[in-house]
This record gives sequence, structure tokens and C-alpha cells, in this order.
Amino acid sequence: MKALLIDIGSTFTKVTLVNLDPPFLIGTSQALTTAATDLMEGLEKALEAFSPEQLNGVKVKRACSSAAGGLRIVAIGLVSDLTVKAAREAALGAGARVLAAYSYTLTDQEIQEIKGLKPDLLLLAGGTDGGERKTILENAAIIAEAGLEVPVVYAGNKVVASEAVEILKNKVPRVVVSRNVMPEVNILNPQPARQAIRQLYLEEITKAKGLDRIQEQVGLAMPTPMAVMRGGELLQSSWKKEVVVVDVGGATTDVHSFCDGKPRTSGVIFRGLEEPFAKRTVEGDLGMRVSIFSLLQSLGEESLAANLPFVPEEGEITAYAMRVHNERGALPRNEREMYLERALAMSCIREALLRHAGSLNETYTPGGRIWLQKGKDLTKVDLMVGTGGVLVRAQKPSDILGGALKDRDPLALTPVNPELYLDEHYILSAIGLLAEVDSGAAEMLLKEALAPTGRDED
Repeated sequence: MKALLIDIGSTFTKVTLVNLDPPFLIGTSQALTTAATDLMEGLEKALEAFSPEQLNGVKVKRACSSAAGGLRIVAIGLVSDLTVKAAREAALGAGARVLAAYSYTLTDQEIQEIKGLKPDLLLLAGGTDGGERKTILENAAIIAEAGLEVPVVYAGNKVVASEAVEILKNKVPRVVVSRNVMPEVNILNPQPARQAIRQLYLEEITKAKGLDRIQEQVGLAMPTPMAVMRGGELLQSSWKKEVVVVDVGGATTDVHSFCDGKPRTSGVIFRGLEEPFAKRTVEGDLGMRVSIFSLLQSLGEESLAANLPFVPEEGEITAYAMRVHNERGALPRNEREMYLERALAMSCIREALLRHAGSLNETYTPGGRIWLQKGKDLTKVDLMVGTGGVLVRAQKPSDILGGALKDRDPLALTPVNPELYLDEHYILSAIGLLAEVDSGAAEMLLKEALAPTGRDED
């Protein structure tokens, strides 16, 4: 018996063929994603790499997708550091891009912004269970009257859930009620909302994005970032290690961490909303192709040039960025461009880790100096896994992964000296897809897929 596992990305459609009994990787293939015409065309092109004999016996077909912009969500809550943050964590963990997040009562201007963003889904939160209820009902009424043709996941105060649904009914395409993302102050519960988001994605949003044929033919299971997260969760649970996964893509750089992230040393006090054990962040301005000009704008060419073994000529970085942005599937053509590609990837990873990880702040009390920790402490994670086309194609991926950890800010709680691994076949998303139907085979595939590249010795 075999499994056909498909990842439809913004640039490439990737196919992984796996034997299930005994579990082993048969092969992988990819072709350009054909979002402008019919996504099945790109999939069929990728399948041409396999012979009829190899495809014979496929009993499991599962797909994930980040094409057509991925899953785009607007999160709405009460307080920005509490329910709004909880809603963001739930949306990101479901594999979505959070386009914007709003707190308190929505204004007319914010409604116009939401219309302009054209999200796939609204995540409506606010109030602990039995707590503040006025704002979430006001926001439900504002959404209902705004004419937003967007499904809604309600994940707020359970006491007024039925009232909110009644307000929204027949005003938006669909409402799904989930358990509260923050049932008590500073207590996160993102998993039920993630499941509700996934349900809407499969039942409603795939149709709007033209993914219904993929759904019919191969069984679209989840957004690609959720599949990567499933793969990371399996790695953490089966290897019994604390893990960070960095996924460098053409449009975004995602970071997933699997650890509690609590303070590691005495004299450090955690402040703020608790962090989820499995956490994902997505950086829309840190991408190797679609978002390359945002990357240069965010970090600056001087920062990028610091990672090069030569002084770039005037306009050289911009010219390379222009070429790879405009030519889908473009790769480095010479040694200088290979160094540029490496420097770009290193910059993406370093900045994405800084944004994902927590930080320390010094403060003084009557009892003396203390350190306040905000966010997750990743300094002691055991493994850092790199995935994404730029890493898989690199001659020395360890230089990119290890280089991104050098010259760290001492107050930033980014990884220190982790073991470095590469998803050398670019199949972590496929492993996540397989984990839901055959976790044993997925565990075996993990061992085959992850190649050690050394350890950062900063």
C-alpha cells in the first residue's frame, strides 16, 4: 500500500510518494504551480515523474495547500495583549496568515480596512467565559450590518455565544462556534478554534479559492503551514526533544516551536499571556521570491551585505532581487548569486527567529534587580530543523542555519547551540499529512527525511 502526499505551494507543487508497509520514501517530484489556470495542471505535471508501476497501489491521497494566498484571517478580540493575542495564536496555529488584528469595538474605519483586506475568514473572540460580554456582541452586530461576505468562527465568551450566532445568522455566509480561545485570564485554549478554522477551510474556503477540484481528486486536508506544524509535533513527541522548525519560503518565513518556553534561570519572571507549547509565527515580509523586496526594505541592503564574503557592486542586490521576483522558479546562476541567495536565507531565518522568540527586560524592585521575560525562551531547545527550497538546494545548508544563529542579541531568547537538521527531501509537510492517517509510517519517514548538519558552536 502506498500514499501520495501533495503540497501545492505558491511557486511549486510538490509530490511525495511513500510506501506504507514497510514504510519508506519512493520518491519526490515538483512542478510549477498553475494557479493562473487550473491547479490540477501543475499536479499532473509533477506526477509525470513517476511511472505507472510506481503509482500503482496508491490507497492514501492527501494534499495541503498555500496557493492562492493561503488561508487569510482577520482576528478580532477585546484587549490586544489578551484575547486578541489568543485569537492570533489560534489562527496562526491553524496555518493561516493573520492579515490584521483589532481590539475593542470595531470602528467604521476598521470595517472599511477589513473589506479592503478581503480575508477568507473572521475569528471573533473577546471576554473570558462569564466575563465581559458587551464588546463581542457589539462587534457581532457591526459585522452583521457591514455586509461582509466572510465566514465567522466565534471563539469568545461562551455565555453569549448563542446570542452572537443569532445576530450573525443570515448576515454572513456561515458561523461556526468554538470554545473560547481564552476561557480564563492568561489561560490559552487555541486548539478548538484551530479545528473550527480547519473545518471552514475545507468546507467553504477551498471552493472560493478554486481548490475544490483538488479536494475532489486527492482530498485536501489542511493548509500547508498546519501540515508542517503536524510534522513538527510528531518530531517533538517521537524524539522527546524540544524543537524549532524554520520554513523559508518564497512569500513568507514561518517559525514553529515545540516547547513550553518558560524561564530557564532563577531571577527571571514571566510576564504576559502564556505561550502555547506548539507555536507558529509567519513573517509576510521575509520571503525569498514574492516578498523579496519587502525583505530588503525591512532589513536593509547593508544588513544583507554583512553576510556576504564580498562587497556587492552598486545595484547588484537589487538586480538579483528583481530577477528572482519576476522569474518564477529562478535559481542562482553563478557563485556570487549563490552567496546572495545564502545571505538572503540567513537574514530571513535570523529575523524570523528574533520575532518568534521571547526577550528579557531588566527592571528594578524594592528587593533589587529582576529580569522580566516576555514570550518563549528558546535558548535550550535541542533541535533546529530547516526546511524550504532554498535550504534543500544549498550546497552547505549548515552555513545558513548556523550563520543565522551567530552574533545573537544577549537579551533575545533565540536558540543557542542546537543540533541542526535539514529536511533534505523537503517533505516535512508530507510527513504532517501522513501523521494523521498512519503515525507509525510518518515516524519512520522522519528518520529518513531529517539529515543532521552539525551543531551551531557560537
